[in-house]
Amino acid sequence: MTKRNPSAGFATRAIHHGYDPLEYHGALNPPVFMSSTFAYENSMQGSDRFAGDAAGYIYHRVGNPTVSVLEGRLAELEGGEAGLATASGMGAITAAFWTLLSEGDEVIADKTLYGCTFSLLHHHVTRFGVKTTFVDLTNPDELAAAINDKTRIVYSETPANPNMRVIDIAAIVRITSAADAVFIVDNTYCTPYLQRPLEMGADLVVHSATKYLGGHGDLLAGALVGDQEMIDQIRFVGIKEMNGAMISSMDAFLILRGLKTLHLRMDRHSQTALKLARDLEKHAAVARVYYPGLESSPFHGLAKRQMAQFGGMIALELKGGLDAGRVFMDGLEMVICAVSLGDAETLVQHPASMTHSTYSEDERKAHGITNGLIRISTGLEDYADIRNDILAALDCL
Repeated sequence: MTKRNPSAGFATRAIHHGYDPLEYHGALNPPVFMSSTFAYENSMQGSDRFAGDAAGYIYHRVGNPTVSVLEGRLAELEGGEAGLATASGMGAITAAFWTLLSEGDEVIADKTLYGCTFSLLHHHVTRFGVKTTFVDLTNPDELAAAINDKTRIVYSETPANPNMRVIDIAAIVRITSAADAVFIVDNTYCTPYLQRPLEMGADLVVHSATKYLGGHGDLLAGALVGDQEMIDQIRFVGIKEMNGAMISSMDAFLILRGLKTLHLRMDRHSQTALKLARDLEKHAAVARVYYPGLESSPFHGLAKRQMAQFGGMIALELKGGLDAGRVFMDGLEMVICAVSLGDAETLVQHPASMTHSTYSEDERKAHGITNGLIRISTGLEDYADIRNDILAALDCL
């Protein structure tokens, strides 16, 4: 419906883009097409679709009408040409890697990544003749020194999971463009409402759509957005023939539902996190708070330029280290100890023993993930209830 108003705002596009109810019997929401395969009018039409000479659906693994609405909407919101929805965030990442990488290629990745992404790059792609070098991408000079004619992909999260380091996307783009390397940004923490890496020159955006895009903790999904040619390659190689990680139509429907309230939820997550970070910074049991919205953050200025708001994720270091962290987490009543993020519920977890346990202790030290680090995903509850629960647990230390 945004074709009637191409200058429509983010919320309007998140609710309407790519779907007209009048084309589907007036159904306000896109139908959920529960079909694994699709019929052809005749054998020639089937042949033409398989050859890519005719538009239309073939098999759910490479396309589904419900999923297509989601993919078009995500591309619109990220400012890309095309989108691809997958069964998980790792499904999106691996589909991109298996499509773009060949034996002898090299990857340069930021030193702080989600644990499974780190494990994939550090332990697994090496088995296929791909080398990964980890550098501090908050210092673009380190990338400039490491990049070479074998570098195929440069990969980062920003802000980084779990310690909230912020990467200067435009600065990295200047280096990767000159080297003809593909720059992939994991935009899960921000969503396109707070940050759009493609508009700053990145080549590909990935998401764990399980998190803020879905927003309700009831699905697993991933997504990629980029130019049409690259997305087509990943769809027909990485998904169709290598990992098969196509999203279900029901999960696509649920993410479309989540996108309708994304702007409202991200506003609330961001507002709550900023207030909580400021309160945590004052507590005697807290050694340090990592949140780019704080003036004390070394990334505050960059985050203000690069992000519309500072997001809903906080990391903190307690003065008593891991032992204090366990006492703190066990002392919470409303706030839930669980991995994942971006849900309506406030969640707290210990990265070193949970989401980033794939790092060895030495690797965690080298990559800035201390044993005492605690990660908080601020939820949508009343701020006073979040604050009171967390501060009461800290008071026990």
